[in-house]
Amino acid sequence: MDYINGKKLKLLVTEEEIKSRIKTISREIERFFPEEELIVVGLLKGAFVFTADIIRELRKDIRVDFLWVSSYGSSMKSSGIIKIIKDIDMDIKGKQVLLIDDVLDSGLTLKEIQEFIKRKNPSKFATAVAVRKKKKDNEDVKVEFVGFEVPDYFLVGYGMDWDEKGRHLSGIYAVE
Repeated sequence: MDYINGKKLKLLVTEEEIKSRIKTISREIERFFPEEELIVVGLLKGAFVFTADIIRELRKDIRVDFLWVSSYGSSMKSSGIIKIIKDIDMDIKGKQVLLIDDVLDSGLTLKEIQEFIKRKNPSKFATAVAVRKKKKDNEDVKVEFVGFEVPDYFLVGYGMDWDEKGRHLSGIYAVE
């Protein structure tokens, strides 16, 4: 696929690079969370592929839940309005929790969701993102595990989409 919605795609991160980085991040996560059980909360829809790859690589007792939020709609830019479509079902009070997101863009959504999760009182909490865009406005967002840092492009592939298109791509692409 070279185009999406009439726009050219540029490959930023290959499938092989993603697979290699997943192994490294998974070992880092295991060291960060010393207890055996870990609750992984993936943000839908964008982080479902990254979440699946991480949990398959972790050598721990994993429980998985999903939080479905929206801030983009059909746009290429966050609206700044965070809408929780589906909350997690598990009680995470006193548990180790890893929040997984697809992309750290402006940081508005992630900061709000991090605070939302922290109010549920996990014993230990960290965040992983597949991609962090190199931007000034997201530098203050605490993220313990970052897959890749990329320039500030609109991204598709590896679960990320543009109006529900492109999620299936195995690499990470910039929309030019």
